[in-house]
Amino acid sequence: MLGKSPAWQDAGGACSSYLIEEGDRRLLLDCGNGAFGKLREACAFAAVEAVVISHLHADHFFDLVPYAYALAYSPAATGARPVLHAPPGGREAFRRITGTWDDEQLIERAFDVREYDASSELELGPLQVRFHEVPHFIRTHAVQVRGAGASFTYGADCGPNDAIVAFAQGTDLLMLEAAIQQPERDDVRGHLTPAEAGAHARRAGARRLVLSHISADVDAGWAHAEAAEAFGGPVEIAREGSIYEV
Repeated sequence: MLGKSPAWQDAGGACSSYLIEEGDRRLLLDCGNGAFGKLREACAFAAVEAVVISHLHADHFFDLVPYAYALAYSPAATGARPVLHAPPGGREAFRRITGTWDDEQLIERAFDVREYDASSELELGPLQVRFHEVPHFIRTHAVQVRGAGASFTYGADCGPNDAIVAFAQGTDLLMLEAAIQQPERDDVRGHLTPAEAGAHARRAGARRLVLSHISADVDAGWAHAEAAEAFGGPVEIAREGSIYEV
């Protein structure tokens, strides 16, 4: 767990980013603000073979910028270009952002950028990665990673929905956001409360639930109790540096 903060970072924290390891293979799932420094504490940045981005909100991909600079200029770089699996529109979004300082190709020079289709399945060494679109304020994909007979499902950012329940059926570890304390007041839902996350995990038949995308400003004891009551199974509150074995 590299970063679990919502759109604003906790003190000393980072936004959404998760390092997945299977043997000596490394996959980075999302790369939000502050995540690159956390990645360097966990492993050599050049050792990451692939990066998957769930959606194009800043708190899920902005640290691709310092990552790209490191791959291009750091003495620790090896010349390798990790494959960057971005959602549709990712390449153009990266160009617009880095183009504000006249370097449109920054991320594409550093990474092998490929835009995925939600219906596709990726083979990343021993890991299989698949996607499912979930409701958020922009196009967003839940991600499931399978390997060695176990599965990890990441709900990304999403409001209440049946899609994640079906997609995550029987998963060993389900990571759901719990960014809000009360449902949004209008008709557009883009996030879950801890109780809603617990209810979704119960319906999915998940074995374990981790609440992520949750601010340190929220009472962790309250969030845990809300999710545990709705889920009825093991619940953890995500913390930077935590390791989850699946």
